[in-house]
Amino acid sequence: VQLQASGGGSVQAGDSLRLSCVASRRDFSRDVMGWFRQAPGKEREFVGAISWTSGVTYYADSVKGRFTIFRDSAKNTVRLEMNSLKPEDTAVYFCAAGPRLSGVRELYGYWGQGTQVTVSS
Repeated sequence: VQLQASGGGSVQAGDSLRLSCVASRRDFSRDVMGWFRQAPGKEREFVGAISWTSGVTYYADSVKGRFTIFRDSAKNTVRLEMNSLKPEDTAVYFCAAGPRLSGVRELYGYWGQGTQVTVSS
């Protein structure tokens, strides 16, 4: 399975941005698509995830209420809608496939290449 993330860019604080992650195919042993981010000099951290099957989502506290994840099963695509962006949201954003809703990075595989999001104050 190959994952392709896109949609990053440079925006101002308070703006919105939408990221997409397209999967080349579905791996049904990995029902979850997750988003992670990594800022310079920091560990890669969990942002949120969605179940392909149920549509149930799970978010990190730092983005809850601002970020929303959607899935389009017909297109093997997951989208991350980011609103009210803050400078601390600046990072490279990655998508990955996981076996269940979790924020544990080690459970995820098939990492995409990442897309840069820069938020200026």
